Amino acid sequence: MRTLRLFALLDHLRGRTEPVSAEMLAQELQVSVRTIYRDMATLQAMGAPLRGEAGIGYQLEKGYFLPPLHFDPDELDALMLGTRLIASRGDEALAAAARRVSAKISAAIGCDKGEAYTLLPLRAVARQSSESDKASGHLTVLRTALRDKAVLNITYCDLENKCSQRSVRPLGLTMFEQVWLLTVWCESRMDFRNLRADRIEAIQLADRVFRDEKGKRFEDYLKTLA
Repeated sequence: MRTLRLFALLDHLRGRTEPVSAEMLAQELQVSVRTIYRDMATLQAMGAPLRGEAGIGYQLEKGYFLPPLHFDPDELDALMLGTRLIASRGDEALAAAARRVSAKISAAIGCDKGEAYTLLPLRAVARQSSESDKASGHLTVLRTALRDKAVLNITYCDLENKCSQRSVRPLGLTMFEQVWLLTVWCESRMDFRNLRADRIEAIQLADRVFRDEKGKRFEDYLKTLA
């Protein structure tokens, strides 16, 4: 059991960009904080490249290779629902990517489990509307601009049908039940703005890119919501 817990600890730290406290790890693994301290000391003694200590938090060094673990039933349910939701709500390229991801998961977890995963009785259905159709038409461009940090010139019409031209830095996309929301740094207003993808009338690349600047990043926007 302890060996499994040590692997679970590493799995919880995989992909974290900031140190995670022993208290949080103890809550996630349903053990005592003292147990987490002991397990972390054991992992460090075994050569795991862990940074941090008691009272600060723990984090895996970048570039550390951790072999994939077997997925538990709840994780498989989450993966299946997630990929099927994206397949029903994304643009054509994103939907195809979700189906490929699901197929790769099925192949990676073995023949019997893969077949059971494919046949999970879980579905995600999205109602199609003129708003969702229009938003989907912009998603490929928006996702590419997010990856490339490309400034966009956007024609946007608000809910009162007042249209404006904006030069924006795309920072994040959020999927709600009926709409996709694009969070941007608006260079005209010099502030964060949330734009409904279905209210965007036209998008054009501005032929320039932007660098992350403190105070103008997606994580900075999220802090304003706290």
